[in-house]
Amino acid sequence: MRRFALRTGVRWKISIAIAAVGALIAVALSLVVHNAARVSMLENAREVQMERLLFAQRMYESAKPKEPRFGTKLNDPMLPPELGELMRDQRRGTFVQEHGDGGPPDVWAAVPLANGDILSLHIPFADRSAKIMADLDRALIIGSVTVVFGGCALGVLIGGQLSRRLRKAAAAAGKVAQGNTDVRVRNAIGGVVRDETDELARAVDALTDALHERIEAERRVTADIAHELRTPVTGLLTAAELLPPGRPTELVRDRAQAMRTLVEDVLEVARLDGASERAELQEIALGEFVERRVRALNPETVVHVVHESWVNTDPRRLERILGNLLANAAKHGKPPVEVTVEGRVVRVRDHGPGFPEALLREGPSRFRTGASDRAGHGHGLGLTIAAGQARVLGARLTFRNAAPEGAERSGGAIAVLWLPDHAPTNTGSFPMIQFPE
Repeated sequence: MRRFALRTGVRWKISIAIAAVGALIAVALSLVVHNAARVSMLENAREVQMERLLFAQRMYESAKPKEPRFGTKLNDPMLPPELGELMRDQRRGTFVQEHGDGGPPDVWAAVPLANGDILSLHIPFADRSAKIMADLDRALIIGSVTVVFGGCALGVLIGGQLSRRLRKAAAAAGKVAQGNTDVRVRNAIGGVVRDETDELARAVDALTDALHERIEAERRVTADIAHELRTPVTGLLTAAELLPPGRPTELVRDRAQAMRTLVEDVLEVARLDGASERAELQEIALGEFVERRVRALNPETVVHVVHESWVNTDPRRLERILGNLLANAAKHGKPPVEVTVEGRVVRVRDHGPGFPEALLREGPSRFRTGASDRAGHGHGLGLTIAAGQARVLGARLTFRNAAPEGAERSGGAIAVLWLPDHAPTNTGSFPMIQFPE
């Protein structure tokens, strides 16, 4: 069962993380400040209330007749039970009485008198204090929102820099994967800050150098072996020509010629891997060229020229690509084989079992012929050479399978050659295009 995956960039992950942490800190600090301020203001209100009550008590005890003043009351029936317990212990005290309706609390103060009466005073929490708390809450909310947005902006800035460096590293690694071993990931990401991205870049560069050295060593060994085999194989062919006519002679000549073809293909692959091949460009009419070459290579192939186009390419290498694609279709596919030219695009299609999944997934590979139903024999060099020659031309060679046409018949294999608008120069680079101002 396929799991759902949410794809997000590093920038937004860092931004969300910083914003979430900032919001949690802002909320926590706001609650602490709000409660501390409220407790402080209530404590101050209780002290003020007790001072007023003590002043009223002195006035009450010195006055004749004795009457409560300044809003005080004797034996108030609404006195909170908590203060009542203090009064029974002959202790004075204050109390903050909350209301369930959400209104401001009442601040109580009570003192026991000598005759056993209780003098008390209570007033609602001051409106001015409530306004101060409202202003404080408003300031805390504004500050919290500012912190969250500021943290988000900081996360976007920091995450954006990290994301850009990672994207540059990925782009450089992609170029290396395409065969451009001169690219260095560390130089591509740039910057003066040294972090884990630089360590990753250095590791990738070291891996690239190691792989390049290994591939180059294998290429040299392969080229040397093929070169050393060329002379004895040529001698073997010459000797085979001197044998008397007969079936054994034909078998020897056939096997010697197959060995010679294999040696030449291996040498060609080694030259293509060395990236030293250069295209010799000519201006040709692509449709006419393909039709003429295909007729010479395989007269039974059906050629369709949908749209003619003039291209600047190397005819010899283009013919080599067409020959290998047609040979692969004839060997592993089924007729009819069709070649279609549309502008700069050339398609070669057969009606066989199609390309193996490994080739579609990883591309052509030497000495690997894929599934037995399509490539049970051969050396896997034909498509490898075609892909290498396409790279020399600056073209792109892709492989896919056609949709099935019926329950018992596959749609076949399709190889598509995309020739570039601007062919590479003799140095292997592409010309600079000047656009009018």
